[in-house]
Amino acid sequence: MNTFGSFVFVIVVVLGLFESGHADLQMGFYSKSCPKAEKIVQDYVNKHIPNAPSLPAALIRLHFHDCFVRGCDASILLNSTSSTGNQTEKFAIPNLTVRGFGFIDGVKSLLEKECPGIVSCADIITLVARDSIVATGGPSWKVPTGRRDGLISNGTETLGPIPAPTSNLSTLQTDFSRQGLDLKDLVVLSGAHTVGFGHCSSFSARLYNFNGTGNPDPSFDSEYVANLKARKCKSANDTTTRVEMDPGSVRTFDLSYYTLLLKRRGLFQSDAALTTSSTTKALITQLLQGSIENFYTEFAKSMEKMGQIGVLTGSSGEVRKNCAFVN
Repeated sequence: MNTFGSFVFVIVVVLGLFESGHADLQMGFYSKSCPKAEKIVQDYVNKHIPNAPSLPAALIRLHFHDCFVRGCDASILLNSTSSTGNQTEKFAIPNLTVRGFGFIDGVKSLLEKECPGIVSCADIITLVARDSIVATGGPSWKVPTGRRDGLISNGTETLGPIPAPTSNLSTLQTDFSRQGLDLKDLVVLSGAHTVGFGHCSSFSARLYNFNGTGNPDPSFDSEYVANLKARKCKSANDTTTRVEMDPGSVRTFDLSYYTLLLKRRGLFQSDAALTTSSTTKALITQLLQGSIENFYTEFAKSMEKMGQIGVLTGSSGEVRKNCAFVN
């Protein structure tokens, strides 16, 4: 390569590095284009979360389900349209009990008034998930922004990536590994169930007919099974009742979820699965032996990783004006 060619090559490489670096997520991405953006999100969360204590868990689940399909691109928010006839992620089986769409729309409407067409729905989901957990007194974590919104949402794509409540550890490990998350992330992120609720339909087989045996799951604490059948999930066909995943502590982001796991009182099969391996059980024990601050630190690290799965940046995707529809 001659001197001129080398010079051009260097310039191209430098420009390429600059462009790709420029397109990455960054802290304070909206500091110039919409300076009040993050404050608007935070204020909306702090105003509404105290009146809706079950919402933080719903909003973090919304974030989780979004990121595990096509990355954190707000594809879960898109409505099906008659023109495409395509069922979007929002209406697929794994997402039928997902809530919080109206909450995201409320934030988006305020941001559109302040800075039309600037703040993406994908960033709103990520910021709201963090701020709602902070509003419960739980951990905070860094949310670099600059995500763009996806243009595609296909309901059939949810059936593989989103872990089911009936998953065993091997399946969970595979699902998380596909997203660049490891066993520690799996155990730590499952800790969000400390503020969660589960529908009876998600675990009724563990109470009434585990693996077609006609009996409860033998790994489920028998006293707890009896209590749930008597007071909460009174029939195997209950599809509406919601049960606290961390009874007595559901409004507090703490370590008691892990204590329940070791007592064989995790609601979902996927919760119980975390105690079926010496590796994951050791991670649970380490968390319980550590401080709440240590749990918060680990949770923050894993949430920061999850929030960067498959993000669209730069000129990819778009910034939707209405989160439920592509522009």
